[in-house]
Amino acid sequence: MHVAKELSLPCQPRVLALLMRELLGDVPNMRRVNQLFGGDPVLAAQLMQCANSSAFQMAGQVRGIAPAIVLLGARQLKGLLKKAELGLTVRATAGIDMAQFARISHATAKLARNLAGLTGLDGSAAYMAALLHALGQIILHQTQPERVAVLNQEASIWDPRRPRLEAKHWGYSANSTTAALLRSWNLPSDVVASIQSLEAPMATESFDPMAGLLHLAVWCSRAKHVGWSERTMADTFPVDVALALGVDVDVVLQQEAIDWHQSMY
Repeated sequence: MHVAKELSLPCQPRVLALLMRELLGDVPNMRRVNQLFGGDPVLAAQLMQCANSSAFQMAGQVRGIAPAIVLLGARQLKGLLKKAELGLTVRATAGIDMAQFARISHATAKLARNLAGLTGLDGSAAYMAALLHALGQIILHQTQPERVAVLNQEASIWDPRRPRLEAKHWGYSANSTTAALLRSWNLPSDVVASIQSLEAPMATESFDPMAGLLHLAVWCSRAKHVGWSERTMADTFPVDVALALGVDVDVVLQQEAIDWHQSMY
């Protein structure tokens, strides 16, 4: 999967402004900084790219937002945000509501972290992977707008059936595009592999629990967002993945409901 080297990934201007204000203070509240980065998938991705770059000699080792913030420190974080300011000229990506994109990605990340707590997996890595998993949609909307527009008429980017339609029409999904991007940015190889496999975790030769966790988190959050009924969710729930993870189906479905229209702040 080829990913263009020069991408315009638009963050949320309000989140960027809040981060700048926080970091310009005398004593930045790093917990607040963590929360803000954790609510914007584009800024979080740029943070992870920087932390895993050769400049810090930690390529492929930084697995979460909090350790990335500690590694960079306030001065480097300010530099990252100033660079992100240059991308504010791209305020939207055709076909994608970026505020909604951030809300759904953030909600999926919280669900993934909850599921990690149930399965004993790395909650920080699960949160980060789920937060970033949909970045491929931005890339595809920018680089292949005509092809994407045709598919958008059949199913929205948040429809749980969307990845299968992408694979059917294109031979690959947006998840693969995300994985290619994050691989090029030297993010941990196992996390990238989990994103690559999240749509069909049972199809791999060896079951990857993180890919299974991401599959459940992404499926549940999208099904709730598009308004599937409880009956439809129960009938179509990926039971095989839940069983492989050793989690109860009802426990997954009863995770705290998300108010999709409420601000994350």
